[in-house]
Amino acid sequence: MKSCLVVDDSKVIRKVARRILEDLEFEITEAVDGQDAWEQCQADMPDVVLLDWNMPVMNGLDFLKTLRSADCEKQPTVIFCTTENDMAHIRAALEAGADEYIMKPFDREIIEAKFAQVGLL
Repeated sequence: MKSCLVVDDSKVIRKVARRILEDLEFEITEAVDGQDAWEQCQADMPDVVLLDWNMPVMNGLDFLKTLRSADCEKQPTVIFCTTENDMAHIRAALEAGADEYIMKPFDREIIEAKFAQVGLL
């Protein structure tokens, strides 16, 4: 079973993502911000990270830059999931190493399509 770390400061978003991804047979862990996510990745690297942009402590972009610069045995697929929809944000995320980008609000169809697009389904 593939593992997914859902990183979002919104409990509601984490719960919705968890429900969808568990139906798609992913094992889910959750993080409330980028710092929490980084600590979890250092302990046990997931196969994929579903990542919010705007969070306290460490935002999604800073987390992604930290993750991609780390000397890790395996790097997870990272899919940004955010309300930031202008081209500058999307470009910054992709340049920092994001594999794909999902706009909030999302549903099962969108998650399924994006995960299939990056080879996770």
